[in-house]
Amino acid sequence: MTKILMVCLGNICRSPLAEGILKSKLSNKLYQIDSAGTAGWHQGKQPDTRSIAVAKKNGIDISDQRSRKFSLSDFTNFDVIFAMDSNNYDDLIALSRNLEEASKVKMILDDVALTDKNVPDPYYGGEQRFEYVYSLLDSACSIIAEKYRNNER
Repeated sequence: MTKILMVCLGNICRSPLAEGILKSKLSNKLYQIDSAGTAGWHQGKQPDTRSIAVAKKNGIDISDQRSRKFSLSDFTNFDVIFAMDSNNYDDLIALSRNLEEASKVKMILDDVALTDKNVPDPYYGGEQRFEYVYSLLDSACSIIAEKYRNNER
């Protein structure tokens, strides 16, 4: 089983959406997908209501997710760790204890044809900002899912 972790700052906006979107695209028999935040401000809380709403609008239910803080054991427990932006990426690299752990950390938008590889934090934005973030993550997760499905063959 391949284990994939999505990471943003608070684990209530971007990474829960990325988790839900990728889960909708890959088999739970072959993949375990989770999310976490580099900060623990919202531990145990549901995703932001706007993330829940935009996911639901697109046929995905993320309301059962609960925020958690990234743990050093995540480097051992996951095969790949996708950071939502360069700040989260830098934080994860700083936490890594060796090159093997650091090599697991990737930017989620690396393979999306965009100049800016950062998924913007929609927390202080309105519904349109969440829609935009959803579309970015959907594009990224489609590419990621296709790569993994191609490796299954």
